[in-house]
Amino acid sequence: MKKTLQHTLAAAAMMAAGLSAHAETITLKVHHFLGPQSIQHTTMLGDWCKNIERDSNGRLNCQIYPAMQLGGSPPQLFNQAKDGIADVVWTVAGYSGTRFSRIQVFELPFMMTNAEATSRAAWDFAQQYATEEFKDVKLLAVHVHGPGVIFTREAPITTLADFKGKKLRGPTAQITKMLKNLGATPVPMPVPAVPEALSKGVIDGAVIPYEVAPGLRVQELTNFTSEPDPSFNALYTTVFVVPMNKAKYDSLPKDLQAVIDKNSGREFSAFLGKTQAGNDAPSKKIFEAAPNQKITVIPAAEMKKWQAATADLSDGWVAEMNQRGYNGKDMLESARKMVSDNTK
Repeated sequence: MKKTLQHTLAAAAMMAAGLSAHAETITLKVHHFLGPQSIQHTTMLGDWCKNIERDSNGRLNCQIYPAMQLGGSPPQLFNQAKDGIADVVWTVAGYSGTRFSRIQVFELPFMMTNAEATSRAAWDFAQQYATEEFKDVKLLAVHVHGPGVIFTREAPITTLADFKGKKLRGPTAQITKMLKNLGATPVPMPVPAVPEALSKGVIDGAVIPYEVAPGLRVQELTNFTSEPDPSFNALYTTVFVVPMNKAKYDSLPKDLQAVIDKNSGREFSAFLGKTQAGNDAPSKKIFEAAPNQKITVIPAAEMKKWQAATADLSDGWVAEMNQRGYNGKDMLESARKMVSDNTK
């Protein structure tokens, strides 16, 4: 009788411990490089955190750290997720140099149609061709921003010749190659460094999308905006990734892993791309209202010259993939077809 009671009590204690562990709230540390007022913080990551909290009945939640509050620099964010300094990060793939060169096919000039469609394509491409690049993390999303725009301080860029001698900020290796082909002197730097570089004259201008520009005070630090003809595919875009620490994901109970899985992947990627690009229009209004800003839409005839000047970059990417042992031509054609198939 005594042994039976002891077994019963032990079983009850184990069950209580299991229930306690099951009910424990797990807080994920989410890290990114933009400010707390940015749409990336409030909506893109903010909504994801609300969704996993809802779907887990409160057992999962987030603490989002903006503006590199956990330390380090933007190029270190991916490794922070890999090494467990943060549980989840949002970052630019190209901040890690050529580490993710396969997925950067979507940064080739005139590749992107719209951010939602291209983000779906980027996720599909990553699953088919780039899983090895992300083997050290649990990849939650891949997405792009809306069409890139050119902002300059002292002189507008309206023709191909205007690029000559201009020091222009580029976010990634692929986009700095594009700027060089157009005739500019590319200056690579993460986007948080843009305001200081503009104010000190380190750069003459920057390529960034409208959505992030007001948060960087670009409307105050530049005077000219050059917007490519919207009938063309985007001059360029940038690829972002949302990696999660693999050990953290593996440590979660299966039902909480299922919550993460439900809220990641193709549609999460599309949501991020659509949401970020959706902030282009209200941000552009800020530039339209700025008294010092002159916005020029580059006409189609001029855009064709820009296309011709950058056409060999696709060949360069294919050659790089071939050198790494892949079929670059097939990968490029597949990426283009994925974009086309996803474009509505």
